[in-house]
Amino acid sequence: MCHPTAMPEASRARPGGQQRGDDTRLRILQTALRVFASEGYEGASTRVLAHRANVKLPALQYYFGNKEGLYRAVIDHISATVEQRIAPVTEQIRARLVEGEISRAQVLELLCRMLDAFVALVTDQTSPDWESRALFFARAEIEPQAALDTLHRRVTRQIVEPCAVLIGQLTGQPPDAEQTLLRTVAVIGQVTVFCNRKAHQALGWQQLDDTRIHAIQALVREHTRAIFRVVKGAIR
Repeated sequence: MCHPTAMPEASRARPGGQQRGDDTRLRILQTALRVFASEGYEGASTRVLAHRANVKLPALQYYFGNKEGLYRAVIDHISATVEQRIAPVTEQIRARLVEGEISRAQVLELLCRMLDAFVALVTDQTSPDWESRALFFARAEIEPQAALDTLHRRVTRQIVEPCAVLIGQLTGQPPDAEQTLLRTVAVIGQVTVFCNRKAHQALGWQQLDDTRIHAIQALVREHTRAIFRVVKGAIR
């Protein structure tokens, strides 16, 4: 039988070890995001990833199995960040549409709220991995990997699909109609351009503060409202 004082000490040791394990896993993830963003998938070796995360190679293998497993975990990490920031607005939109009667002005306001949230997400430079995430997305466009399909599906579910539903309501078209999707991609594109540092440089911005983020949100709202003053359809 264990000594009476041994069990509390052991129970305290396990959470501490788990916390260290969680910290190590997160450090590897954050490092991998930076490395994949700067070097690309093919250019990032497991030895480099382990070295930059300040862990031994077996630790990387223990937590993620191999480079592809780590890459997928990075994608899950990014997807979870997007969902955490956007999900409250997405749920608000879905709940409001389920209620039934909704005016054109209310539909347009819901669309603007989604775009506000998306602007806040892509311009949030307070996140330590903001630049790496932006570069990771840029690399994904020129170095497609099968694992990225998961990221695209989750972003589509959280952002593209709700916007398409609202734009379909505004134009009187089904949300999956090609014309609706074209308009949706064009409207969302107003936001994604601000992921690019070249856009910031063209504006002479070294960093994005709240005033500039609010200015982007106001401009996107203005453009979106102007679009749907011209493009009209019945609210079904």
